[in-house]
Amino acid sequence: MTNLFSFFDHTLNQRVFGPPRRWLADKYPAWLPPLVIVGVLLLSLALPLVMPPRFWPLLIGLPLAVGAILALMRWPPLGLVALLVTILVLPSPYLPGGFNLAVLLLALLVGLWLLHAILEQRGTRLVPSRTVKPLLGLVLVAVLAFGIGQLPWFAAASMAPLDAQLGGLAIFVLSVGAFLLVAHQVRDLRWLEWLTWLFLALGALFIAGWLVPGLGGITSRLFQLGATSNSMFWVWLLALAFSQAWLNKRLHSGWRLALVALVVATLYVALGPSRDWKSGWMPSLVAIAAIVGLRSWRAGLALALLGLWQARNIFSEAIASDEYSYSTRLDAWEILLEMIKTNPVTGFGPANYYWYTPLYRIRGYQVEFNSHNQYIDIVAQTGLLGLACVLWFFWEVGRLGWRLRTRVSPGFAEAYVYGALGGLAGTLAAGIFVDWFLPFVYNIGLNGFRGSMLPWLFLGGLVSLEQITQRQASFQVPEPGTV
Repeated sequence: MTNLFSFFDHTLNQRVFGPPRRWLADKYPAWLPPLVIVGVLLLSLALPLVMPPRFWPLLIGLPLAVGAILALMRWPPLGLVALLVTILVLPSPYLPGGFNLAVLLLALLVGLWLLHAILEQRGTRLVPSRTVKPLLGLVLVAVLAFGIGQLPWFAAASMAPLDAQLGGLAIFVLSVGAFLLVAHQVRDLRWLEWLTWLFLALGALFIAGWLVPGLGGITSRLFQLGATSNSMFWVWLLALAFSQAWLNKRLHSGWRLALVALVVATLYVALGPSRDWKSGWMPSLVAIAAIVGLRSWRAGLALALLGLWQARNIFSEAIASDEYSYSTRLDAWEILLEMIKTNPVTGFGPANYYWYTPLYRIRGYQVEFNSHNQYIDIVAQTGLLGLACVLWFFWEVGRLGWRLRTRVSPGFAEAYVYGALGGLAGTLAAGIFVDWFLPFVYNIGLNGFRGSMLPWLFLGGLVSLEQITQRQASFQVPEPGTV
């Protein structure tokens, strides 16, 4: 049976699909730019006939979109730079289903990357990294959960609308796509540096808006709430700034002092004006503590003892100031865990469980509610299979970062690895402290996905560093007498 399957697979690929694909690949990229231009012109003529008038201003940008797409096909990492700017500062017109320009740009970049891989490389060759398999597994489980979610699990309740389910599925798929984009397209350390410094520069401008009189009115309009109100923004801003300030000894002392000032200012804003937002600053402290502990076990031990001494007061104060919210969340978790027993393997599909919650009374009320916990949310949507893939991925990416600590070159790369490991710890903690690295569509949704893209992008940088380090090792000339 295996030989028969291999025969048909070889026949289809080599004799049926092979010649057309080879022809397309041989002609690429000569035929693609004209095709894109013609396609956009046809869309410009056809879309006004079917689109409501309020969407017509979008057509003005189509010629610019043509040039942008062609540039992204020529220099793919530029798309990641544009994506980072779009995530943080580019406003979006109203789009159905909560979609925004950042989500659409990410989808476009993933599509262009797949098209490039199929046509130019004659097959989608994923990087040989242990982090890839759990992500592919997560996509497959999410698609499977979406299909199973169409079954009537509770006869007394309807499932979520199809657009909400597709939006939830898109969050899983595009999060994986963001990671793979950086892993495959950042092949030079300079691009990773550009992404990091750009993010830190924009983050510094945002923090300055809290502290400099008159600047806040500008930054509050410039930066997008969907990005900055997600703790992922604060976690990764502090993790990357702290690690570069402390560990990047090749950076000019003036810039290191500027990064120290950024860390201090960010902590001041987080623990001062924004102190009531516990899920914003608690994961950030976890990220810094993880960097310190991974770099020096002695400093980590001292920090852990200090943290244990202060932890009781911090958590007591946090819970006391928001006791009702925490108690209702515990009630919600208990109800959802009971609900999940109906299908613990694959869950109820993206977005669906929200519509089933009125079947269970919470404090005497029959209302819709969400989990307010990332991990329970993953199980409710994609089951234990989905949670297993997520935890498997985080284990592999953490393992990768641990190995890279001693393999990358000193300076930016070493500091980046520690920053990514700290960001990973903060991201995991944020899932417990009621924040999102895989947003729920009926909570922060696709608008909040702006901020949740950040951990996937910067964790993808670890795979880029892995590939860069391996290429550098393979091109090293052996010293005389060592061969």
